[in-house]
Amino acid sequence: MSNAVQHIVIVGGGTAGWLSACLLAARLPAKRITLVEAPDIPTIGVGEGTWPTMRETLSVIGIAEAEFLSECDAAFKQGSRFDRWRDGSATDSYLHPFSAPPAAEMLSLAAAWQAGGQQGPFAAAITPQHAVCAANLAPRQRTMPDYGGALNYGYHLDAGKFAALLMRHATKRLGVRHIAAHVTGVTRAANGDIEALLLRDGEPVAGDLFLDCSGQAGILIAGECGADWIDRSDVSFNDRALAVQVPVQPGSPIAAQTISTAHEAGWLWDIGLPTRRGIGCVYASRFLSDESAEAILKAYVAANVPGADVSGLTPRKLSFRTGHRDRFWIGNCIAVGLSAGFIEPLEASAIVLIELSLKALADNFPQTRASMDIHAARFNELFRYRWDRVVEFLKLHYVPSQRSEPYWQAQRAPETIPPRLAECLALWREQSPSAWDFPRIDEMFPAASHQYVLHGMGVPVPLAGEPPSPAAAARLGDISAKARALAAALPTARDYLDRLAAQVPAARIPA
Repeated sequence: MSNAVQHIVIVGGGTAGWLSACLLAARLPAKRITLVEAPDIPTIGVGEGTWPTMRETLSVIGIAEAEFLSECDAAFKQGSRFDRWRDGSATDSYLHPFSAPPAAEMLSLAAAWQAGGQQGPFAAAITPQHAVCAANLAPRQRTMPDYGGALNYGYHLDAGKFAALLMRHATKRLGVRHIAAHVTGVTRAANGDIEALLLRDGEPVAGDLFLDCSGQAGILIAGECGADWIDRSDVSFNDRALAVQVPVQPGSPIAAQTISTAHEAGWLWDIGLPTRRGIGCVYASRFLSDESAEAILKAYVAANVPGADVSGLTPRKLSFRTGHRDRFWIGNCIAVGLSAGFIEPLEASAIVLIELSLKALADNFPQTRASMDIHAARFNELFRYRWDRVVEFLKLHYVPSQRSEPYWQAQRAPETIPPRLAECLALWREQSPSAWDFPRIDEMFPAASHQYVLHGMGVPVPLAGEPPSPAAAARLGDISAKARALAAALPTARDYLDRLAAQVPAARIPA
């Protein structure tokens, strides 16, 4: 192995593998990239929601937005709506939108909202995105430049089609070498690094840096490099999901947000695409049987998808370990995607963690083996911090709930609340979440996200030192006026995507 890091070898395909191949090939064009994936392992494909970060990722990779939308049966995502999480009633609902006021305005606007008698939901008062989502509107007009919008947005997508698009783009446009073969082992360099992959059929594949995108198996990071697993099921109880894809009627509305509906022992996701809705039931197996979960899922479909043939649905069962590795970069091997960990699909953190891992690697790429251990130590510290924040933020959705079922009572038990979150909740009885609680420049979930959840769940959030001001009250009026203007100017998501589908893609990649 040369001291210079020239050849990156990726093990595993799917979203993690092919997104790694595309982004690294685009960001590091002087490097050679090879992706090795087993030809007979299906993509898990549960990550169907992205954050707004995906817009920059796709732009850097070089995929046009119209091509992405049409090839991946994709739609716009502008946030997440949470139904029945607070008390289980039919009117129990709040939105965590992707758009928030500037940090300097957040506290003053919240104080004005409170002083005004909390007229309407918190998110509706401080961002026009609430009204846009309620009307199932697109966040952009078709005349806008690629990846630009009137509001912040990400996407809903077909994960299988997304991985196929990335594979074609990587191999046809970005020069990534693709090998379909089973990895049976590795050879080692004198310093203990992975020197080459051994394949069942084919010559060994040597490399300088290896990315493990093999999913929960973690064949390199755990099987070869010995990373331990940190179990977080004491905090995050959910370990199973049942998923179905339900066709929709032509012309039916496309939701502008992920809909997350709480049930007795977990929650359901509902993701709208142009041709179908992806619906799943997430649950904790120690509180709910598979049979009961399937009954909950089918009842939801029957009640919420007009014309659905519930009797013909065959849910796909997914079991997952809840936790993450103790180290994500060992020697010359980095875990990306499910090989690094998984908590649960709430708030769609799976794909964004892939993006953040790749950005951290590309921004700080080791040019030689001599610097690799320094980069690894920094990467491990950063991503342990990020996984801890993911665990805490997801737990925050459960702790304030007033639901009475055993599952929800257990979620509120003090011994299941991470110590740092417990400290923050104590502070937030006296002051609102702020940047002091989340000091990093690139926090995954900033103070605004925590305020959306706390206000949405009905938790009193004191706004010490922020008396309401006439300027803030006037600003709320401006936001309301902007919401009306956007509602009049933006097309529905259905109209936008149907018109796009009627056009022939201009630059489709040959199969």
